[in-house]
Amino acid sequence: MDIVQVVVSMLLFFVLFFGISFIINMLLRATWVMAFVYPIIVLLIIDDFAFSRYFSEPSWAFTTVGDKLVNLAPVDIIILLAGFAGTIVSGIVIRILRKHGYQMF
Repeated sequence: MDIVQVVVSMLLFFVLFFGISFIINMLLRATWVMAFVYPIIVLLIIDDFAFSRYFSEPSWAFTTVGDKLVNLAPVDIIILLAGFAGTIVSGIVIRILRKHGYQMF
């Protein structure tokens, strides 16, 4: 993967998850919801089987997704961490805005 693609992908994931987190934080008035939901989203991005298999065959599903997590390329990990950073920065921005008197919804 080219370095330009990595930088653009990181920026895209950061902005995407910042925006989604900001909107969800505004609507639910819970600052850190997406920070806890993001690992589930990462599992859904990484796995290649139906979500229902986590409930019907949990040992197989978690073993398989664990193997896939361990075998991720460093570039993929960096891109996913950029998305997580977007969720964290969104929570910080929401807290700062609320502290300064902005009441969003």
